[in-house]
Amino acid sequence: MNCTDFLAKLTDYFDGQIDPTLLVEVKEHLGTCHHCEVVVDTTRKTIDVYRGAQTYEFPDELANRLRAAVMDRCKTVGKYPDVEKRASEPVAKHS
Repeated sequence: MNCTDFLAKLTDYFDGQIDPTLLVEVKEHLGTCHHCEVVVDTTRKTIDVYRGAQTYEFPDELANRLRAAVMDRCKTVGKYPDVEKRASEPVAKHS
């Protein structure tokens, strides 16, 4: 298993939806690849922070600016389907 293969299975790894045989390969790779180990550690910490986060309200002006910035970035990289449709949807207010 290489880093690309590992990253392709990262979501399955965290969801616990990975084939046991593949899990062995993933664990072997993690034991030898510091970069992927850092990715797993950082992702796990991010998930933990997100789960413990509380929502808060912020001004509509800020929500609109944030939405516009995200949509502009998505348009630039071309990785967001139906950008115009989604740009008109309300932004969820999270921490």
